[in-house]
Amino acid sequence: MKKMKNTLLLLAAIVGFNGLNLMAQNTPENSEGSDVSDEVLLELYRGARVNDVVDGLVTVGYMDVGVMDPEIAPLWRDVQTMEHRISGIAVTARYAPTNRPRNAGSDLTKPENYEDYRNWRGMWYSTLSGESFNEQIKEGSIVVIDNQDDNDAGSTGSKNILDWQERGMVGLVAVGGVRDLDEIILQRNPVYMNYNKRGRGERIGRNELLDVQTPVVVGGVLVYPGDVVVADTDGVVVVPRRVAVRVGQIAYQELVADIEGRRELYEKLGREIDETVANRPAPNEFFKSLGLTEDPNK
Repeated sequence: MKKMKNTLLLLAAIVGFNGLNLMAQNTPENSEGSDVSDEVLLELYRGARVNDVVDGLVTVGYMDVGVMDPEIAPLWRDVQTMEHRISGIAVTARYAPTNRPRNAGSDLTKPENYEDYRNWRGMWYSTLSGESFNEQIKEGSIVVIDNQDDNDAGSTGSKNILDWQERGMVGLVAVGGVRDLDEIILQRNPVYMNYNKRGRGERIGRNELLDVQTPVVVGGVLVYPGDVVVADTDGVVVVPRRVAVRVGQIAYQELVADIEGRRELYEKLGREIDETVANRPAPNEFFKSLGLTEDPNK
């Protein structure tokens, strides 16, 4: 009996150790990418295409990892300027449906209770459903919001998305929960979401902010704060920080090879040269300028 007890304790210790080891592996801080600054990653992924990044992930053994459901798609596109394309560093937030009373506690049909509504509204935004993640936004950030099933709340609107842009945000990726879509399209704020899950109402009485800068799930993909996000018409892909350097280098090599091949065909076909075939620095020179290894596959 004593022997069995000791065996069980040993197994529990092994399982616990492995669990901690797995958590460490999945934590961006314990990774190759954490040794590289956001600024280097932003430059490495500048102009990256989703499909090249997906191929880079496969090359390092991450088959079908990080690729969001096709329902997470661009709200608008401009294939002349490519302004809808984004790449950046994830800042995460999670909203969830509230389990609190969804009213101000008084009859709002009566004008004399308007102040009750204003007080209730102010309380909700200030204590239950704020935007504390905006303090984490900086140049090159992509805000990633998990707001699954949050009661048709429009957590993002035409004003606060401009506030985030002013802080340095380059785009938004969310389950849904975006409203004022006409204005957002007019403002040309890059947004990737499931259009059928857009939100119409305010956050009051509908959702609460649960977490900021913790792992979230959007489009079936686990996203850690600090991961690299790339989005274009092909969809959204998230690169775990621990492999972001090598994947980014492989994606850049593939992009340059594609540009060279397409540019040659453009010239043969007499097509006007456009931005998508503009010459880029040779991969080894580019990587060296960023302080990275010149060949990621050696």
